[in-house]
Amino acid sequence: MAFEIPKINYTGSVKEVTLGSGGNTATAGGRTSFPFYLFEGSMPNMPILAMEIWDMEPDIWPAAAIEPFKDVISDPPAWAKKCVDDYGAKVIVVQLKSTDPNGDDRPVDEAAEMAKKIVDAIDVPVVFWGTAVNEKDEQVLKKIAEVCEGKNLSLSPVEEPIHKGVGASALGYKHIVVASTPIDVNLAKQLNILLGNLGVPDAQLLNDPTTGGLGYGIEYAYSVMERICQAGLTQEDDKLQIPMINNLGNEIWKCKEAGQPKEEVPIMGEPGRRAILMEAVGAVCYLLAGSDVLIMRHPESIKLAQEMIDDLTAEN
Repeated sequence: MAFEIPKINYTGSVKEVTLGSGGNTATAGGRTSFPFYLFEGSMPNMPILAMEIWDMEPDIWPAAAIEPFKDVISDPPAWAKKCVDDYGAKVIVVQLKSTDPNGDDRPVDEAAEMAKKIVDAIDVPVVFWGTAVNEKDEQVLKKIAEVCEGKNLSLSPVEEPIHKGVGASALGYKHIVVASTPIDVNLAKQLNILLGNLGVPDAQLLNDPTTGGLGYGIEYAYSVMERICQAGLTQEDDKLQIPMINNLGNEIWKCKEAGQPKEEVPIMGEPGRRAILMEAVGAVCYLLAGSDVLIMRHPESIKLAQEMIDDLTAEN
């Protein structure tokens, strides 16, 4: 007697959200089962592996992270173009590091001007990621929404204190809101409800459940994402059926272990390869947890993560 794998018929599904505008867009979500459970459901859209850039030249990156972009790393529009042309990026994520009030504190108008240059330099969807300093993020994201009207950008992180301001701008200028909450299922649902009450439709909404790089951080994030998936698929909770986005590369590469010299920790091996594998392992964890848009930094890490996706979705 042949063995048959027990199957669950899910009553819910992850909603679809289309990033970008024009002919070159990317669609996240659409799953009708847990990630890669193709024997129980479908994944019409594979997880998107987005590439990050900064809106300024990084001053604290390890050498291994700088190497693939060393010729363009001081020119954000050229950097974004290289990611698309040379590394095949389907989505670009711009980390708005220059706007941090505790750092360079770039003025809002200057930040928006740079954002517009980056958007105009490439023909793929763009996500803008602030510094989680709410007051400044709201000012910057609202201005970017205005100068890039109709481009269907994704604006992040939109936390509860700024959801009204940024949400209204996203509605007015036709962009996507990335609802960001601190590793909690109920808070994620609550913010999605608030944005819905404001008028933001589910088709203009992504979930940022918070992303940890290593250790307890990644375990907590994985657990919460798994519970979000479960509630959306099996409990038909429509406010937890929103595609999830994870800012992984930024978390991995700022870990101490990503840049420690080999002399300090010889047991951990060559630092460049170590960090690339750390990012790739993190990618596997988040893809299995249900990430629909995964933000990564190193081309080699992205290649490894893509191979995992291809292996798990290949027809036998």
